[in-house]
Amino acid sequence: MTLAETLMAFVGRMRQSREPNKLKMDPDGVLQGSGSLKFYQPEVVTRPEEKQGANAAATAIKRATATAGKNQSPALARALSIPCPDPTAEDRDRDRHQGHGTAMARQERWTDIAELMEEADTERKKTSGGMPIAELLSYGARADVVSAAEHALISGKPDHDAPLLDGIEALEEVLAEFPDNPWIATIVASAHMDIGWAWRGTGWEAEVRAQNKAAFEAHFDRAADILDQFDAVELNAPILAAAKCALVAGMKVRSDQLVKAYDTYIDLDPENARALRAFGAHLLPRWHGSYEQLELNARRVSGRHFEVWGSGGYALVMLDAISSDAEACKRLDLEFFVEGLRDILDRCRDQHTVNLLAAYCANTMGNSSTGDDEADFIRARIADSAEWIVRGKLKELHPMIWAHAARGFDNALRVRCAERFAASGYADALRVITDIYRGEASRQMRQSFSANFSERQPQTA
Repeated sequence: MTLAETLMAFVGRMRQSREPNKLKMDPDGVLQGSGSLKFYQPEVVTRPEEKQGANAAATAIKRATATAGKNQSPALARALSIPCPDPTAEDRDRDRHQGHGTAMARQERWTDIAELMEEADTERKKTSGGMPIAELLSYGARADVVSAAEHALISGKPDHDAPLLDGIEALEEVLAEFPDNPWIATIVASAHMDIGWAWRGTGWEAEVRAQNKAAFEAHFDRAADILDQFDAVELNAPILAAAKCALVAGMKVRSDQLVKAYDTYIDLDPENARALRAFGAHLLPRWHGSYEQLELNARRVSGRHFEVWGSGGYALVMLDAISSDAEACKRLDLEFFVEGLRDILDRCRDQHTVNLLAAYCANTMGNSSTGDDEADFIRARIADSAEWIVRGKLKELHPMIWAHAARGFDNALRVRCAERFAASGYADALRVITDIYRGEASRQMRQSFSANFSERQPQTA
């Protein structure tokens, strides 16, 4: 019996019944569950069959604008003019690449998938929002397998013929056909990790049942066995390095192993802000680090990649860590962090990045309290940065970013109604921007935004 067959037999014995989650949809299009177990999804990407058109999102945004207008003075409502060119463009772009990977996998065009992944990875191709296209192709290629396993696990006791193992066994057969192909290996290893997280959930260690934990570890052990055969540096493959970071993050490893894995990933693709953000989150004590290591490595990354990010390397490593951990926030070098935000925006002038940092400051940090006075003071100071970002950098609105910021950029968030979600983000952004320009509105000035300028004009009736 092969290692893969042994693993699958073991995971098969770990099947068990669970109480089904009772799901409901919030007004902003996010599914909420009443069950006690949360399920991990590796990336907040609306699947192709669930995507919403730009027209539907635009209609929902018009309704949100009308609703917001009822809560503010007519003068204030007339005082702002800001473009919102395509509310769900980034999400649909991600869906397109992911859908391409899914379609090719269903047609068993594995050589084509591997070639496209290699091309995208080697050339560091990304969407306008900075998502590596190779990762989207990989997720699309394994989406059917992962979704089937997640469905079998999340809906209660799997049927005796549930496709919990069929999909991953089929992927193992593909890997056996292409044993030396690192791109296909990355797909299969990532599928094992995704399914492992579906077994485990995202609860604390003590909350995870022994059988679930054993299945999680079995899948991760198999992923490690697959990935150990390939060297990301020799192959010039950031996606392989990213998979190894995901692997060590889910296993019991020393912090120096985590740091080494992320150093490789970031060195291969230093312009990938997502890598720096994930590094910081995994340096928290709840994962594999400590507050001292977080601060040390944030400064170290800033120095190593100063030519790319300036002080922004420090800010990016800290970004998600301080939003989710009050102690990390208390220890933040605030002046260095704000300087980092400015350096990021000096180097990345695209409106996706501008909206991301404005929404992060105003919504993620400004709209919630930790109950810790020192941490909340730091959060409030960071929230103040939203004003100079909006006044000096913002030219158009990207509502989906604002909606995700309001939810803390939660990777486990399941968006099932994109237009509602975009509309909620638009309403949040409009609230923040009108608050910033309230003084100008009271002086009968009109604030106009465009791709080329932001100017104040006398307001006409």
